[in-house]
Amino acid sequence: MSSSPLAPAEQVKAPIFFNRNRVYRIYKGGKLFHDFFGDPSEDGNYPEEWIASPIKARNEGPKNEREGLATVQGTDITLASLLRDFPQEMTGGRPFDVLVKALDSGIRLPAQTHPDKAFARTHLNSDYGKTESWLILATRPGAAIYYGFKDGVTLADLERVSAQSEHDRDAFLEIMQEIPVKPGDLWLIRAGAMHSIGAGCLLLEIQEPTDFVVLPEHWCETYRLPTSLMYQGLEPRTALQCFDFSLAGKRAIDVGHKIPTALEKSDTYTREALITYEDTPCFAVTRHVLRGGSCGLRGPAIYVVAEGEGILRQRGTTRKLKRGDYFFLPLAAKDVVAETGTSLQIIECLPSKKG
Repeated sequence: MSSSPLAPAEQVKAPIFFNRNRVYRIYKGGKLFHDFFGDPSEDGNYPEEWIASPIKARNEGPKNEREGLATVQGTDITLASLLRDFPQEMTGGRPFDVLVKALDSGIRLPAQTHPDKAFARTHLNSDYGKTESWLILATRPGAAIYYGFKDGVTLADLERVSAQSEHDRDAFLEIMQEIPVKPGDLWLIRAGAMHSIGAGCLLLEIQEPTDFVVLPEHWCETYRLPTSLMYQGLEPRTALQCFDFSLAGKRAIDVGHKIPTALEKSDTYTREALITYEDTPCFAVTRHVLRGGSCGLRGPAIYVVAEGEGILRQRGTTRKLKRGDYFFLPLAAKDVVAETGTSLQIIECLPSKKG
């Protein structure tokens, strides 16, 4: 692709690459971005990269009115503005309603859940909740996630542990299931599921396009969570209605843990379904694995290079690809091909299922 910025009307006919887009969070992390993006090997308060993001982050920290909005590489043009101004070329006129992040947790994040669509419509004035998926890309020693309640946990238990967490920062370990993880593990985090990302996980998160979260735990390591952040400005009892207490024990693991399924396979190419529209209508995720050779790519979709290196080709133009690169592919971008002489893995992130 061209190394110089294209005019917007031409940009929407080609793969769109972006300026880096690290986002402030209240927790520390980001050290594992060194091997993925080539960033300094250090933890800090910018532990998330919002990938081709058309939405703003909700933050209690430093104020940046464009925090989270992706801008086209070499410009200050936002993806959101291209989606607004060129709807047919970008998506065929439909919403592009998926948010993709790379996230590296240096600590255990607070216990939490996310609202489903019905709760979000009623209480948060949004058509979207926040179902999400996690693909583990890399780990530090002892990496784990927490998913689902332990068997038998009730609302009364949750309220008790929430109160206890004001002075006991390990209180929530009593009611959450801890699950060790390794690179390649795949989880679907349904809206309503109790969960927490443990220390030491670099993951690719694909989700509905909101930043809604209910956090009944009072601390994020040494940071005291304000009530406004914990409960999205709602009354605590109302916000806690988000939790699905049926997602507990073995049932939660059976619902959440996913195994990739091969859709197409040859000596040089495998296409795998990671998350399907049967798993959730909110988004779909596919993995393209090249061992030499090439494959065609189609939009609208976000693509993330998870492993290896290669070339992105569109007619007479080429661009090198490496681990950590990502781009948005508009519907109007035709004849786009990824190829490699060695190996290349690309994750394809698709919007919600068409109604």
